[in-house]
Amino acid sequence: MRAARFHEYGGAESLVIEQAPDPHPGLGEIRVRVAAASVNPIDWKLRAGALRQLLPLELPAIPGRDAAGVVDEIGDGVQGVSIGDRVFGLGGVTGATAELVILSAWAHAPNTWNDEQAAGAGLASVTAMRGLNALGSLAGRTLLVEGAAGGVGSAAVEIAVAQGATVIGTASERNHEFLTSLGAVPITYGPGLAQRLSALAPHGVDIALDTAASGSLDDLVAITGDPTRVATVADHAGGQRLGTHVVNAENDSTLLSAAAVLGRQGRYTPRIEQTYPLERIADAHAHAERGRTRGKIVICI
Repeated sequence: MRAARFHEYGGAESLVIEQAPDPHPGLGEIRVRVAAASVNPIDWKLRAGALRQLLPLELPAIPGRDAAGVVDEIGDGVQGVSIGDRVFGLGGVTGATAELVILSAWAHAPNTWNDEQAAGAGLASVTAMRGLNALGSLAGRTLLVEGAAGGVGSAAVEIAVAQGATVIGTASERNHEFLTSLGAVPITYGPGLAQRLSALAPHGVDIALDTAASGSLDDLVAITGDPTRVATVADHAGGQRLGTHVVNAENDSTLLSAAAVLGRQGRYTPRIEQTYPLERIADAHAHAERGRTRGKIVICI
């Protein structure tokens, strides 16, 4: 199969397109012929070697955590999916940016999503949902999402709105119209956030979700009045210091299926900033590293 790989840790230019061995599914896994795969922060951090102590890789490695495509091989013990089904989901920490990928968590892709949107839904929706679930019931509550225009943030906004929350989202002014289209009330991030919120939400903010690791956790705790009313999916060290909920993504087919249900209802549509062909994966990684994206960056295989 054709795949993007890196043979040593380094910059985006270390990525090459070459032939790699075809993978095969094990117990409880499926193999998917990939239509598209997304680029997540963990992908370029792994490639750069920033996580080599925590997550050492066997090189050469194929970047990519989530993908969408058509099932073409099924491992032992798998039920509820057939060859030819269109799915999206998650595999290991690497392996998705290739013609074939092994998934250990998946759901059937809604017909309302194209392949690029389905590819962008896997890690973003699971991360957003786990962060939101840590905060308890959302109905009737006012939620502040820090970093609301990014891949996880934009998913969190739509999913929280669908669950009955009033959502205020932080973003740069250029992304305020985008947040409004998602159903959020936009507000500019940065110093003075509490003062700006007092005018926008005179009754206060009940809960907050940090998706940005922008150094704002202390402010979010002060705004909500209680660290247990704050969850972070991005600033683990800060969250542990302050006693907030600290959430990691997990390969959870139940959460992926819940995201797909919202997709079929038209209440959650993964937002894509830009797509790249496989041959331009280095450009896609460089784009992701610059940050401040509006939704997801996706590789079309």
